[in-house]
Amino acid sequence: MAISTSHFMYFAIVVCSLAIILGNNNSVSAQCQGDVQGLMEQCARYVQKSGPKIQPSGGCCGVVKNVDLSCVCNHITVEVESVINMEKAAFIAESCGKPLAHGSQCGSKIFHQ
Repeated sequence: MAISTSHFMYFAIVVCSLAIILGNNNSVSAQCQGDVQGLMEQCARYVQKSGPKIQPSGGCCGVVKNVDLSCVCNHITVEVESVINMEKAAFIAESCGKPLAHGSQCGSKIFHQ
């Protein structure tokens, strides 16, 4: 029980951190097409720093397919990168059929896929 409680708490911290960090920057939702809030809610568990890469849910992929990832990537700050794993984020995008373009930058990371 303690393990699942700690995983839930970590997930809650990741979601809240992303909501606060991206929520404070109202331009993300205003400038980027798609459901940025839904992206945080549906996909946060898949980009946590801890744990292995896991296949995203259908709900996560549904949001990923309908959000402007390059725009969201332009708004990834050092604070956001402190709570998410950027390689996992790229894995989720690819798994959902919307891979980041070769040489694209997301936050401080440049992806060479």
